[in-house]
This record gives sequence, C-alpha cells and structure tokens, in this order.
Amino acid sequence: MTLAILFPGQGSQSLGMMQGYADLPVVEQTFREASALVQVDYWKMVTEGPAEALNQTVNTQPVMLIAGVACWRAWREKGGAMPAYFAGHSLGEYTALVASGAMSFADAVPLVRFRAQAMQEAVPEGTGGIAAILGLDEPAIREVCEAAAQGEVIEPANLNSPGQIVIAGHRTAVERGMALAKEKGAKRAILLPMSAPSHCSLMKPAADRLAERLAKVAMSKPGAPVVQNRDVAAFEDPDRIRRALVEQLYNPVRWIETVQYLTGHGVTRLVECGPGKVLAGLSKRLAGDAEVVSLNDSAALAAAATQG
Repeated sequence: MTLAILFPGQGSQSLGMMQGYADLPVVEQTFREASALVQVDYWKMVTEGPAEALNQTVNTQPVMLIAGVACWRAWREKGGAMPAYFAGHSLGEYTALVASGAMSFADAVPLVRFRAQAMQEAVPEGTGGIAAILGLDEPAIREVCEAAAQGEVIEPANLNSPGQIVIAGHRTAVERGMALAKEKGAKRAILLPMSAPSHCSLMKPAADRLAERLAKVAMSKPGAPVVQNRDVAAFEDPDRIRRALVEQLYNPVRWIETVQYLTGHGVTRLVECGPGKVLAGLSKRLAGDAEVVSLNDSAALAAAATQG
C-alpha cells in the first residue's frame, strides 16, 4: 500500500468543524500554539464563531492550516504512517509543506495570515467573487469566462474534478458567468463563501508581496515529496518551492492532474487530513481503484491510522 496525505483548503471551514476531534488534546493544543503566534483566538473562532469572521479570508486560511496540522499531529500520535507523497488543495499546500518538514509551523501561521491579508487587500471585499460550476467541462467553462468577461476578469480557478470547476474574478463578471453557465446546461452554479477571488490574475499584486515575504522564510527539502498545484510536480529546491507558491496564487489549482499524478506514481491510498470530506469527495472520482479515506473525526482518524 502506497500512501498519500491530502490537506484541504478554503471551503472546508465551518463553525464547530473541530468538534469531532474533541477527545484529542493535541488538536486544541495546536490551535492554542497558533493563536499565541499571531494573537488571534482561533480556537474560539472555530468553536463559537461568528461564522462571518470564520469565512473572512484573513481568518479562514490560518484556520485551515491549523486544522490540517492538528489532524496531522493526531495522525502521527495514533501511529499513522509517513506517506510516500503529500499534496494540498490551494492553501492546503502550505499545510503539506509543514507536515513534510519543509516549513516550520511557527513560520507558516503568520505567513499564511500575511498571504490572506495580501489577497484581501489586492481586491477590496465585495469586489471579487468565486463560484463553483457543476456539470460543465473545462472547454465550456473557458467559453463561459470569455463571454462573461466584458472587460473584467473571470477565469477558471480550481480544476477540481470532471464536471466541477471553480471560476473567480470580479464579482459582477462571476455572476454573469454563473448565469451563462446555467444557460449552457450547468447543473448548478454556487457562489462560494470566500471574500477574495483566489487563483486568478486579480491576485498578481498579492503574489508580488508574497514573493517578498517568502524570500525571508526558512525552507528546506521536504521529508516526502509535496506535489504542488501550479506545476503538478514535486520540488526539492527551496527556491523552486517558493516560486511555485507564488505562482499558485494567480494560476488555477490543477487538482484533477494532481490526483492523477499520485495514482500514476503508484499511490493506492489517499487520506484527507482535516475536517470535512471535500477532497475525498473530489478525489474518489479521479483515483480509479485507489482507496480514498477522510479523517473527518477522531474515530475515522484512529481507524485509518491503524491501517498505516
């Protein structure tokens, strides 16, 4: 059995999302550790809310990083194996780099918070939009984006699975795109609860700021390969890893190809490490005969860890 550990990004957050891990002390400890780094009470945020605060990009990104690292630490405590590969969806790529040992948790928490602030400041709240389109393939989505742009930005942002693609850009253009997608036969078009339009060209100013910050962050060779979103490749060189993180911000997340890369390299078990089942749901459609497991509560985590 060849194992890959997957970490979710924005979109998997919800109020009470860590309740299923209440009997694992390392989970709350990890949140408390992160909160001390940036003086924000993330544990209170995920347990008490308000949901509006949790859904702000500047909070969602650190919260999802912390949640993934907390589950990873619990996995290791329960005897879960080191994987042959790591991967993360968008923000989850940072979690994967922490789990792999390429970046410290102490560096990652303020870095991800900075990334989120840069993204929010690049596009004022309410100006950008991001939506999931279900039931259209990539060529059809690209046609929708071209027709809906009307001088604004609208681009494919997450290539999640066949028939599930996320678009991002100016909110008005995204709303036009949603309507056009439905006219073209999309089953659903859903505006997502994110306050910054990730993975489109509106993020270029944020990427420039991120590059400056990343240059100061210590990075080392990952302990196991981390398949990165931008290139669908795993890098050992810290500067190449940094570049992929910068370019990821204004290029689409190529999740379909990421899962295909993993299974093509012999992975037979994909384990989503974090709350929710978003990546497991996407990956089951892509992974062929490989087993796909979600560690969405402590019972699932303990059961999966004993299997390696």
